[in-house]
Amino acid sequence: MSFAATAVLASAAAASPFVLVTTLSAAVAHATWNSIAHGIKDKLVSFTLVSLGGTICAVPLVLLGATPSSRSWGYLGVSIVLHIAYTVLLMASYRLGDFSQTYPLARGTSPLVVLALAAVFAGETPGPGQFAGVALICAGLGTLVLSGRGTGGYDHRAVLAAIATGLTIAGYTTVDGIGVRRSGSVAGYAGWLMLLETAPWPFVALALRRRQLLPAMRPVWPIGLLGGALSVLAYGLVLWAQTRGALATVAALRESSIVVAAIIGSVFFREKFGWARIAAAVCVTAGIAVLYLL
Repeated sequence: MSFAATAVLASAAAASPFVLVTTLSAAVAHATWNSIAHGIKDKLVSFTLVSLGGTICAVPLVLLGATPSSRSWGYLGVSIVLHIAYTVLLMASYRLGDFSQTYPLARGTSPLVVLALAAVFAGETPGPGQFAGVALICAGLGTLVLSGRGTGGYDHRAVLAAIATGLTIAGYTTVDGIGVRRSGSVAGYAGWLMLLETAPWPFVALALRRRQLLPAMRPVWPIGLLGGALSVLAYGLVLWAQTRGALATVAALRESSIVVAAIIGSVFFREKFGWARIAAAVCVTAGIAVLYLL
């Protein structure tokens, strides 16, 4: 099937029940592994274990999945660069601002940008229902950002870093959406992407921490590796969904992970689930309903 035909098929199946369930499952997996990463206090250890777990899970996909078409390798290369930029910017935004503000702002920026990028580069012209659904989801996520401002306001550097992070998310989402459609192998594309993206980081961490790294990893390595496995599962499901659904729809549904993360925070981290999170959950749920029904 040609790339153009695949894009048409994806647009037509933008909110099919299976795409909906798959992408929401990816959102739950994404929120869970982020919660695991957040729960490990030593962030270098956390990031190292998640990367190592991702590498371990990527190897079977590379060995057992079909080799991606040569037409997709350029997209893989660009995506890896964007993922590295995303990681650097995300860490900067976490360092400069509160997690509850910067994470929703970064994730909530991307769906509307993907909507525009997909129209330009993938030929996916959004209909009124798709645009309304994406806008509702973004509004819900924005509610979480605005509610966390407090009396001190935002550090403008944190806001800029979070927005830049959102732009890189939109960039790799669009690049991977096109790349995986050209690859002819979701498993192969996902495996090579995750392997090339995650494999170098444990060696970087070992060079930075040296003999102190392994003792620090020992108490938390099982949960950290689980987080890495869930990260591969989450993005693998998203890549599959991008071959069956419109890129902006999948991006918007995936970012409902923020609401899932808020629920996890309330249950496991005893964070308050106030009116703003209730309003955000209502907006996101309404957006999902619009994407599914229209």
